[in-house]
Amino acid sequence: MARNKLISYNPKLKGFAKKLRKNSTLSEILLWKQIKGKALGFEFHCQVPMDEFIVDFYCHELMLAIQIDGESHEYKYDYDSQRQAELQKFGITFIRFSDLDVKKNMRSVLLALEQKIRLLESS
Repeated sequence: MARNKLISYNPKLKGFAKKLRKNSTLSEILLWKQIKGKALGFEFHCQVPMDEFIVDFYCHELMLAIQIDGESHEYKYDYDSQRQAELQKFGITFIRFSDLDVKKNMRSVLLALEQKIRLLESS
């Protein structure tokens, strides 16, 4: 698995990413509790700047971004699609979950995430 490529980012995003980490949504906090510390066998990071964007969670080793789509994303479909398309050009894979699923169906979210990890591990 030849991944773990570093992706440069706009330095102006560093402060904003730090602010987002300090003001996490409930669903981000709940998912973070489940994936931190290599809980799924790989290390994830919160609010990671890359290129001109910030992703909710990112695993460098797998080049896997996790996005939680909550109320703030309801009217940002075009922006989210553009961001995802731009970052996929770097080889990043995305998995998206709704805010509600993270809060109400954590078991299903984790199963889907584990399945995505296994798929990326084997490719």
